[in-house]
Amino acid sequence: MRADVHPLGPAPRRLYRLQLTLGSAGLAGCALVLAVGVSSVHVQPAGAHRVDVAGVRFTYPAINLAAATVLALGVLGAAVLIVTLGAAWRQVRAHRRVVRALPVAGRLSDHPAVCVIEATAPMAFCAGWLRPRIYVSRGALARLSDSELRAVLAHEQHHRARRDPLRLAVSRVLCQALFFLPVLRPLHDRYGDVAELTADAAALEANDGATAPLASAMLVFAATDSGGVVGISPDRVDSLLGRSPSWRLPWMLLVAGLLTIAAVLALAWRASGSASVDATFNLPIVSSQPCLLVLALVPVVACLAGVLARTAALSPSSRPPVAG
Repeated sequence: MRADVHPLGPAPRRLYRLQLTLGSAGLAGCALVLAVGVSSVHVQPAGAHRVDVAGVRFTYPAINLAAATVLALGVLGAAVLIVTLGAAWRQVRAHRRVVRALPVAGRLSDHPAVCVIEATAPMAFCAGWLRPRIYVSRGALARLSDSELRAVLAHEQHHRARRDPLRLAVSRVLCQALFFLPVLRPLHDRYGDVAELTADAAALEANDGATAPLASAMLVFAATDSGGVVGISPDRVDSLLGRSPSWRLPWMLLVAGLLTIAAVLALAWRASGSASVDATFNLPIVSSQPCLLVLALVPVVACLAGVLARTAALSPSSRPPVAG
């Protein structure tokens, strides 16, 4: 049986560029509002408010509503940037841990970019970011025919050429950090689906359009010990059967995301014109004037606690990026 290449909807490159553009705009907006918040603070002890408590004179910042708004946005921007760095670091650490733990036995003959791992279960995947490699288990080599192995290697080679593990890792970090842009999640999920479909198309080309080798290889990888079959994407099955997958860009979420970024920037720009914070940065331990930074730690800690709690809830999605 042979199959023609059917339309897959938006190309993976376009989906990734769209998500990367939105994510970059969101991060740039967070950095901008943080800079605006910092620039609105004036170290002027003479302008700070004072209060006497038990004979000890303390000071607290003189702040207006516009400055409070700008500082709140700045705290949000700082929290997003911190979460972004934390999510990126977790991705790097998890990726290194998984790749280093792989029991690599050697290279596949005639395929220097393919590593053979000591595992009885049938597995084949692409891992690595700047220089990705293809990994195939001995169990897969023992169960796949020549045509099936050719289809699997062509599928993974497509992931390797596109650096899909790196793209998925970047996409996953943006989804975790920019929680106020929900459109990033469906774009990330769809990119993963379309990346698999285009890799399947490369596998079909490697066998002159024959679908049987790829379909039988998918059954080998999805077979369970009890004889059942799990984990095969319906979109991949429909594509092999000649049905065009249907997917529409979430325009409402996309427009909402753009409006959110624009609204945050406009609010920060509008409020920055009249924002003013007069305070001193002297520590309360060494003088009677508490610093603004100590007071600002309360909302920062509260915001970070909420964000980190949400990140912990999404921890299953932070597993190391591996394209299959």
